[in-house]
Amino acid sequence: MKKIITFILTLVFCILSCQQPQQPKNKTVVSNNPLNVKFGDPYVLYDKQSDLYYMYGTGGVENGFGVYTSSDLVNWENKGAVYTNNQTKSWGIKDFWAPEVYHYNDRYYMFYSSHWKDNPNNELENYKIGVAVSNSPLGPFEDMTGAPLFDPGYPIIDANVYFSEDGRLFLYYSRCCYKHSVDSEIATWAKEKGMYDNIEESWIYGVELKADFSGVIGEPVLLLRPPVKMDDKQSEWESRSVTSGEINRRWTEGSYLFKHNDIYYMMYSANFYAGENYAVGYATSNHPLGPFTKSINNPVLEKNTSKGGVVTGTGHNSLLTDKNGNIWCVYHGRTSVTGDDRVVFMDPLQIDSNGDLTVEGPTVRTNFK
Repeated sequence: MKKIITFILTLVFCILSCQQPQQPKNKTVVSNNPLNVKFGDPYVLYDKQSDLYYMYGTGGVENGFGVYTSSDLVNWENKGAVYTNNQTKSWGIKDFWAPEVYHYNDRYYMFYSSHWKDNPNNELENYKIGVAVSNSPLGPFEDMTGAPLFDPGYPIIDANVYFSEDGRLFLYYSRCCYKHSVDSEIATWAKEKGMYDNIEESWIYGVELKADFSGVIGEPVLLLRPPVKMDDKQSEWESRSVTSGEINRRWTEGSYLFKHNDIYYMMYSANFYAGENYAVGYATSNHPLGPFTKSINNPVLEKNTSKGGVVTGTGHNSLLTDKNGNIWCVYHGRTSVTGDDRVVFMDPLQIDSNGDLTVEGPTVRTNFK
């Protein structure tokens, strides 16, 4: 019995230490950005068993995912594919996006998005979330079942899992913009300007997850969406893809939840993921399923070209607490040098005594050219 209790306490401590960022021990950090990794939607796992960092992301592998490893967060080695849909239980056929890998119960679980092959109405965006498992962070990851995790009745992407201290698990995801026209003052403004007849939106939801990752518990709860009113303090930065004439969509996606000093922080991305206005904000709550209040300091990460920089399209972030206790915001962006390729950035994240979150970026190394 003592061994069982000790194991449970150790597991809980591991989960909490992985998901509750600590304040950096070393605040003097020299930028190494952008990293030599052409990933979108990057996610980094620190594995204590191998004492290595593993970075997963969108791109680099046809109909699947690859991984890079590092011992120092500076030098990264491409280890090739860790998942492909060339397997018996595969349900996805294209558009493999946003993998996140968690070490849980001595195994490694990959949550990801893809286009579901079960598509009787021939929808253009038939996205769902799946789970694959492996005995190693290097894979190979095998799908747990021959179907997505669940089907809420609309396309979904960008899975993120929070492991609560009480043992409950929570899944966060984004409902796609596809066929989701929403009335708002921004939509009315765009129509009056002759720009767009309608504005489609993506919204972030949360739902409790079964402990064995076999499905969800209860109904999803709407947590974040773009502002309805134009005088909302978030409206300007979250609507730039529309107001700039880029596209008739407003995104709220790429969510990442963590807890700090009894407050739940949800970071999220807004605007067109393929455009220069992609940016990151955050919201806070006293409960993992909300309600969430967006920060008046948003956005906390955005392009710096208006300030003489070279970085645009900063978004879809995750967090990493490294083995020295430093918190890193891991995200992708584009530069005037790398062009349309999405490349990975890592910048320090701080939370001050008032609970305000800041990201010290985007930065680039001094010899970047």
